[in-house]
Amino acid sequence: MTDSPENPSGRPGPQGPAGETGAQDAPLAAPPLDLTAESGATSTGPGPRRRWLRWTAVGLSALVLALAGLGWLVYTKLDGNIRTDSDTRNELEKYEAERPKSEPGGAENVLLIGTDRRSGENSGKYGPDNGTQRSDTTILLHASADRRSATAVSIPRDLMVQIPECKRSDGKQSAPQFNQFNWAFEFAGAACSIRTVEKMTGIRIDHHMIVDFTGFKKMVDAVDGVDVCLERPVKDDEAHLRLPAGWQTLRGEDALGYVRARKSLGDGSDTQRMERQQQFLAALVNKVQSNGVLLNPRRLYPLLDAATSSLITDEDLASLRGLYEWVRGLRSIPTEKVQFLTVPRQEYRYNADRDELAQPAAERLFRQLGKDHPVSVRPTSTPPSPAPPGPGPASGPREDSANGSAGSSPSPSEPTFQGTTAERGICR
Repeated sequence: MTDSPENPSGRPGPQGPAGETGAQDAPLAAPPLDLTAESGATSTGPGPRRRWLRWTAVGLSALVLALAGLGWLVYTKLDGNIRTDSDTRNELEKYEAERPKSEPGGAENVLLIGTDRRSGENSGKYGPDNGTQRSDTTILLHASADRRSATAVSIPRDLMVQIPECKRSDGKQSAPQFNQFNWAFEFAGAACSIRTVEKMTGIRIDHHMIVDFTGFKKMVDAVDGVDVCLERPVKDDEAHLRLPAGWQTLRGEDALGYVRARKSLGDGSDTQRMERQQQFLAALVNKVQSNGVLLNPRRLYPLLDAATSSLITDEDLASLRGLYEWVRGLRSIPTEKVQFLTVPRQEYRYNADRDELAQPAAERLFRQLGKDHPVSVRPTSTPPSPAPPGPGPASGPREDSANGSAGSSPSPSEPTFQGTTAERGICR
């Protein structure tokens, strides 16, 4: 066998099985054309497009992981904001036998307690810090079983009620007594307030939330304020409120001063103050439900942060998941079906500065809510915008703001209660 002559091209020719030139063999096929290779690049190395796709995949994976990590940090932050009120649950368990039964069908009742805590960030702003706090605003929120309506009933802080024996923070028991409602919270916190409401209404409280002044201000700021209209300028040093007449967007201290003011707005009574609080909350609900808040992360996160960091709740709601599940059940309620009213009451017969339940209207309202029956609300007679200062409440029965004027009871077959809805807001 002789060596094969050298290929003129300088490359060896095709070899047979033994390494010899196989003249009869077909020529080798040309290597596939690499469209990704640049001039001078070999076909085996990654081209720019392959490198770009690879780095894009790596970058997207890193971005997804970063967003997941950020989402987890946000979730953990919001979840950790909520404080659990285990003491209230433990105290209520002692009285389970005497508490009302849960409503059938899944209706829920939540007691919302706004407190006048004057320590910490609030120190010196709203009165002396004497180490105690009272329930400045209390609302019984009833969500119907079908989640098609909700009724928020304000309970006057000066309403005279029977407060049961309660365990105080120092471990001692307070004596049963007939006194103004907001003293229950001062005596023994949320557990005492809940038991007082349950004894008064016969309605079981399923959940409770406590929020103080600071949390309220932060939530209003998170939605970029709430619009109100004033018929005349307001100057109230006690409420830290100075506002010109006309449309105003209230934020922070001004929003808090507006809902707390008594002497400078309306007739100076707590009646109009509660109606103003209801109207303000209705406008706040409207603002929160708007796309400008719920679909805007820049606004939604501060709102969630403010809400969760200011909340003390029962254990079922003391997590972001628990709170979300509860709120998700309410978001399908049409705005016009969120009703605000005040418990039927009249001037307390022994003290004109206090209230008492107006019967039989109060009992009728409690029975409707307890059986999850619809509550019809007719518009309040109070103008949506604050009225000019007038004379104080006259002696004798006052207007029952949840049941029309004194002596005018609705038909038992179609009872209606005076109030407002979230759809109405404050000014039209």
